[in-house]
Amino acid sequence: MAAKAATTTVPIVFTGSDDPVGFGLVASLNKPGGNVTGVSLFTSELEVKRFALLRELAPAIPRIAMLVNPNSPTAEPNIRDVQAAAQAVGQQVDFLRAGSERDIDSAFRTMVRQGTDALLVAHDPFLFARREQLVTLAAYNAIPAIYEFREFVLAGGLMSYGSKLTDNYRLAGGYAGKILKGAKPADLPVQQPTKLILTINLKTAKSLGLEIPAKLLALADEVIE
Repeated sequence: MAAKAATTTVPIVFTGSDDPVGFGLVASLNKPGGNVTGVSLFTSELEVKRFALLRELAPAIPRIAMLVNPNSPTAEPNIRDVQAAAQAVGQQVDFLRAGSERDIDSAFRTMVRQGTDALLVAHDPFLFARREQLVTLAAYNAIPAIYEFREFVLAGGLMSYGSKLTDNYRLAGGYAGKILKGAKPADLPVQQPTKLILTINLKTAKSLGLEIPAKLLALADEVIE
């Protein structure tokens, strides 16, 4: 947004925006119409799917927590979506907010105090940057958690569902190359990932004393042993 505010002529290629139209980056996905285009990850739209996968992991769990960054413009819409999905199936969800490292520590203390059975970590660049802290606290407090990107699982997290970051960056790099060869951002439709992957860490599951349901394992695109 800062780059867009600074120029209307220099081409800009973004990656990661959930709602580029709603945020005012482009006029539409098919016809950006200005000097900005790129890759929209629509990861926030997958929060309800991640919620459902977490329930498949342990259908009988009474209490799920969702951690969001209150500074993110997608935080409240994400909460509303998951809240509606939870009410539809009679699932209790506690919504916790963390916009700093200290807030994350505090959120986990709250989860332990409330007896949280499982955790959904919302899409957010800050929370992604703090993945080592999140994964460590989830392991220490024995809370099964699902995240957005496989990088969390590679760091020791239990499960993730979303697009592959390297693929997204490759798409953005391709657009940068086209622009350098003369293409105009206004003529390049905003791209979206075409493949979503479910990654499960069996080593982490074992440390948590969890047996991953066969149905969930069959859905996994990547299993880390």
